[in-house]
Amino acid sequence: MSSLLSGQLLFAALATGGLYALVAFGLNLIYGTLRLLNVAHGEIVMLGAYAAYWAMTMMGGAPLFALPLAALLLGAFGFALYGGLFRLALSRPALMKRIEGNSLLLFFGVSIILQNAVSLVFSASPRANKADDALIAFADIQTSQSRLMAVAITFLVCLSLAIALKTSWAGRAVRAMIQNRDAAAIVGIPLDRLQAWSFAIGFAVAGLAGALVSLFEQISPFMGFPYTVAAFVVIILGGLGNLAGSLAAGLLLGVVETFGVAATSANWRSILVWGIFILVMLLKPQGLFGGSRR
Repeated sequence: MSSLLSGQLLFAALATGGLYALVAFGLNLIYGTLRLLNVAHGEIVMLGAYAAYWAMTMMGGAPLFALPLAALLLGAFGFALYGGLFRLALSRPALMKRIEGNSLLLFFGVSIILQNAVSLVFSASPRANKADDALIAFADIQTSQSRLMAVAITFLVCLSLAIALKTSWAGRAVRAMIQNRDAAAIVGIPLDRLQAWSFAIGFAVAGLAGALVSLFEQISPFMGFPYTVAAFVVIILGGLGNLAGSLAAGLLLGVVETFGVAATSANWRSILVWGIFILVMLLKPQGLFGGSRR
């Protein structure tokens, strides 16, 4: 029982939950604004991890150089993918009626292509960044320097995104578009431009999350699927299209997973996560933070 009340476990829960919130934010942004089911979102996390690995281990760059580089590269990739693959479908009413099903198949193909492409370039063997990772201790918490930096950056980015959504013109436009695309277009919001930037930002945030993961964990071409699953669970808990709710739900999932596994065993992780997910779907289908519709 004393271990469940330790600061070490609370820190691990916040670290895991913050990372889940960051990954889920990009997925929820893309779904909320474009209604695209990105089942390749975990592969975007994986690409961000390999971009940071390339910048740090193969090019000798520092983490503070590799992290924004990974976000910029994946943001540019998202911008190009939107223009080359999804812009036409989103501009035609007939295709928009089937956009969720079509996007599911398209992104599944993208996922397979990215996994195999990275396997060809880097091989399928797990890799890790080569860096001197000193241990830091405070109170009863002991962690590595890279993990502490990752937690700090995760919460800084999540807080910045939440503030931007509430206060900036772009954030209000995104929330209007999530609520009603037609009404947003009537009041002059440029849908195509906003969709392109939402796609790019969603990919950039996922790429940054992958770069942060690469600082303290091994990476491989097939590491993305667990992050895709966690992100979908988070956005269902937080409410589809509710970007602020996905940040809170990510932290909740991290706490449930970390403390649940500590109280039972690692074998219970999937049971705990999916049990909470099914319970929410049955009792509050709009999500814990989704509110009610009128």
